[in-house]
Amino acid sequence: MSNENKILIIEDEAPIRRFLDILTTGHGYQVKTVETAQEGLKLITTWNPHLILLDLGLPDADGLDFTKELRSWTDIPIIVISARDKEADKVQALDAGANDYLTKPFGSEELLARIRVALRMSANTSSEEVIQYQFGDVVLNVAMQTVTRLDETIKLTPKEYKILTLLAKNMGKVLTHKQILKEVWGGNYTEHAHYVRIHIAQLRHKIECSPAQPQYIITENGVGYRLISDD
Repeated sequence: MSNENKILIIEDEAPIRRFLDILTTGHGYQVKTVETAQEGLKLITTWNPHLILLDLGLPDADGLDFTKELRSWTDIPIIVISARDKEADKVQALDAGANDYLTKPFGSEELLARIRVALRMSANTSSEEVIQYQFGDVVLNVAMQTVTRLDETIKLTPKEYKILTLLAKNMGKVLTHKQILKEVWGGNYTEHAHYVRIHIAQLRHKIECSPAQPQYIITENGVGYRLISDD
């Protein structure tokens, strides 16, 4: 099984690096592995990977600073894989520009699913803009600025529509409270996480069959939210 997608693994622990190499290579990805941020930076500029698996505790750099540096000039998807399991660590990594965050130890299938989502999002971003998103019976048409379920219009407030559109454009990616607040309310509101919680609750009552057990707008506890489809 061959795959044109190239994955760069930046991980200083040899057993984990070998495991990630075997797992991703075994699923057809082209893979290169390095131990340091400096080696990773060299391959990013010469090998042009489609996705990076990044450990935060590197011997020559802090992974958060490295992520911020990369985000200043590239949109390559970054999935952080780290032993740091506090919510604050996840929020910091995502706010720094990581696309996703997995805490060690993690399941192979979960990692592979996150890789597929990140690569799919990246492919959609680099191709022509998507104008319609669907999750379950709900259809969001960005061009028409409408949201429908089984052809019946769902009335959203402007803020609810902005949040749903933001989540849809980042389908599968967890967005932090801060990221949502900045995009929907502006930079002066990034500490008002309760605004997001209130509007997400309202959105769920409008688009979820069971708001108390949401299928599409998923909570990442203490971090933020992600929208998932049923593909």
